[in-house]
Amino acid sequence: MTASLGGALAPDLSRVEGPADGDGVALPTESFDLRALPAVFHDDPYRTYRALRDTEPVKRLPDGQGVFLTRHADCLAVYKDTRLFTSSKSEEFRPKFGATPLYEHHTTSLVFNDAPLHTRVRKIIAGALTPRAIAAMEDGLRALIGELVDRLREKAADGQTVDLIEDFAAAIPVEIIGNLLAVPHAERGPLRDWSLAILGALEPVLTDAQLARGNAAVTEFIAYLTGLVAERRMNPGDPATDVLTRLIEGEAGGETLSASELLQNCIFILNAGHETTTNMIGNALVLLSEWPQERTRLIADPSLMRTAVEEVLRFESSNQLGNRAASEDCEIGETPIQAGTSITLCIGAANRDPQAFADPDRFDVGRQPNRHLAFGMGPHQCAGMNLARLEGRIALEMFLAAFPDYRLAGPPVRGGRVRFRGYQSIPAELTPQMVR
Repeated sequence: MTASLGGALAPDLSRVEGPADGDGVALPTESFDLRALPAVFHDDPYRTYRALRDTEPVKRLPDGQGVFLTRHADCLAVYKDTRLFTSSKSEEFRPKFGATPLYEHHTTSLVFNDAPLHTRVRKIIAGALTPRAIAAMEDGLRALIGELVDRLREKAADGQTVDLIEDFAAAIPVEIIGNLLAVPHAERGPLRDWSLAILGALEPVLTDAQLARGNAAVTEFIAYLTGLVAERRMNPGDPATDVLTRLIEGEAGGETLSASELLQNCIFILNAGHETTTNMIGNALVLLSEWPQERTRLIADPSLMRTAVEEVLRFESSNQLGNRAASEDCEIGETPIQAGTSITLCIGAANRDPQAFADPDRFDVGRQPNRHLAFGMGPHQCAGMNLARLEGRIALEMFLAAFPDYRLAGPPVRGGRVRFRGYQSIPAELTPQMVR
């Protein structure tokens, strides 16, 4: 007897033309393969997601890759059912990584584990990311972004083109996560490159060079953290705000993490908060340049900043793909799924599902309700989502107040990743006349 999950939904072919459509094309659904995607897919994956959702919403991928889900209802149901669907990636990652540092990291960190490890680590991290603790970070965040804005003003005064990723978006989460772990400022230089290399190894297709760089990044990061942990054990910080101290001490009267669990989840904290938040801010600035009426509306009514951040997360989800595996035989949308089948949840497609969102291809900074899946859902919902929201809200608020008339100085360069959607660079012009 198999369990049944989700249900078939009638396709809705309605759409709204707009910047999201670009010049992209939908790939043939019958030959869709995550390991063989052309460059045009990265420019606009949403046409392909729409075609899959309308014709094969539970798509069987070739060569044992499992199934690919594009409906909001199906993805939501899988996220919530931890009995039928496991987050463990030990079996899937073994042939991909072998006995390597990448395998040890990605099978020990919070995101790819079930209870009890997931429960223990999440409880400890969440204890340092309470609403009160996050609210206390706002002044420091505003000071940091104020410094970045001042540097942009200096470049603007010199007539320089700025890069909204390098000069702004990427600098914010590295500093915030560095503060959470109390990494000395002088030692934060390698953090971004380590994070990009380790997360890059989660892409469906990897070169030998990417694997080598990912393994080297884990090794280098572990070596650095070993010294940082030793120093923190001798000089603990405030466990209410210092995540590393809290991870070391564990819960009062409860379990503590093993040495490996501690180090690997420190890496996870940096990775989880870095690239996705960088992408969120960069995606927002490009979207607001592509939808000028929405930018005008947001500047005129800053009270929309919170809903605008949620809409960015929905419309251009920083993390496009989630993963589970079937723990037993079941059904998803009336499609039989065998135990052990890998399941890719396409967050980017689910967040454009017309059965869940009115006019899903329209960017609307005031959209409500907005039940997107950008942070996942269920027990594995992102523990740091409210910190990410704060970073996005303050970054947009302060940037738009300083540069309401910014414009792109050329085509932004995509990161070229399937799982993480963002930009490598966003050239922009901030002329002196535009600086307020």
